[in-house]
Amino acid sequence: MRTSTAGRVGQYAALLAYLVFLAFPFLWLVSTAFKSPRQLGSLHPTWIPRDPTLDNFRQAFDEQPLLRAAGNSLLAALAAAVIAVLIATPLAYVTARHRTRLAKAATGWVVVSQAFPLVLVIIPLFLVLKNLRLINSLAGLVLVYVVWALPFALWMLVGYVRAVPTELEEAAAVDGAGRLRTLVSVTAPLLAPGIVATALFAFITAWNEFFFALVLLKTADKQTLPVVLTHFIGAEGVADLGPLAAAAFLATLPSLVVFAIIQRRITGGMLTGAVKS
Repeated sequence: MRTSTAGRVGQYAALLAYLVFLAFPFLWLVSTAFKSPRQLGSLHPTWIPRDPTLDNFRQAFDEQPLLRAAGNSLLAALAAAVIAVLIATPLAYVTARHRTRLAKAATGWVVVSQAFPLVLVIIPLFLVLKNLRLINSLAGLVLVYVVWALPFALWMLVGYVRAVPTELEEAAAVDGAGRLRTLVSVTAPLLAPGIVATALFAFITAWNEFFFALVLLKTADKQTLPVVLTHFIGAEGVADLGPLAAAAFLATLPSLVVFAIIQRRITGGMLTGAVKS
């Protein structure tokens, strides 16, 4: 019993240390966002701001078009999430229900593709979009986000589809329901949580993406929020720390809220896929 109790205490201590490690950057970001320039230049920084101020937020909005950039990010992320799910859902159903060699090979390729570094594909990707005249356009960026999100969305949805018992579909067929009716009335409602979780995960990925947006978008009116945040850093690498922290804090909030809502469903989908594969 003593060994079990000591082990459990050690596990909780390790978990607490890990949470503190993860939360430290965000807490420091929040603290910095509310500090005055005098506090930011202090040789003895403190966790809790003395005389917290909103001047950094006002300055951030005055210096950069944050609302326009947030609108571009929102449009690109929403479009990418919706399109990726619309494509991945039927592919996931076919892959899960028909376990052929081709389906297994496709699943393996999905997993391998996640290991490709972004730098490896950016040059051919740029040339392809240039030929399609989609450079410096949100449509081109959405296309890239959809292609990049599809492998993980497909892998995640395959786990949800395999979690739906085939006996339910067979029972519906015995009752006289056609294939389409079975998919719409039986399978789709059971897949709804997985579809929502996958769509929101694709949204978070696109919302936070920086590298593709930096390379593919040239004019200020098309740039997304992560790219605009770099404008708070001067040509000599000197950062306008207060406004940068304030803008970064606002940019981080949507991802944190969305992930807090769907983290259980994402974890459940991953575990289901691992068990059923």
